[in-house]
Amino acid sequence: MFHKPILPNPSGLERITVMQGQALASADKSLEYSTVLGSCVATCLFDPEARVGGMNHFLLAEPPAGYDTAVDEHYGLYLMELLVNEMLAKGARKSKLKAHLYGGANVNRNMMKIGSVNAEFARKFLANEGIALLREDLGGTQARRVDFRPASGQVRLRTVEDRLAPPVQPTARPAKSLGDVELF
Repeated sequence: MFHKPILPNPSGLERITVMQGQALASADKSLEYSTVLGSCVATCLFDPEARVGGMNHFLLAEPPAGYDTAVDEHYGLYLMELLVNEMLAKGARKSKLKAHLYGGANVNRNMMKIGSVNAEFARKFLANEGIALLREDLGGTQARRVDFRPASGQVRLRTVEDRLAPPVQPTARPAKSLGDVELF
């Protein structure tokens, strides 16, 4: 089932890393998709009847107003549509799709809450498209690694504890100039 955790990767299973800006789908039982997330969000979709699954990995939710998003792979708006279309092309039915969402952490406490914005976008997208959200592990400050087997819908999630992550410290400017500057 889609919600059962997977056991460690058996030999012979091909692991494919899903990078930022990618959306991949397959019904191949010998594949496992894997990605590492901070503020990015990954969506894992699965059609239990067609036995087709897919994963995307997006960096930002939506572009600023007025920005042309026709083919910008950095934004969730494009990658969510791309993932659904890849699934349909492999035989999935939209009415049967089940989703898991991962990531959306605010790993740098000194920056705007990009992870929270990404997470909220992904939830709203699924709700607007009528895709059932079975599980989410979003937010917080921890990075995550997600492994997903598209043909079975099995998923494994691992987090990096805050105490193991290096502390975030803003870089301070030097108190005084360390040399001359020559302007051209």
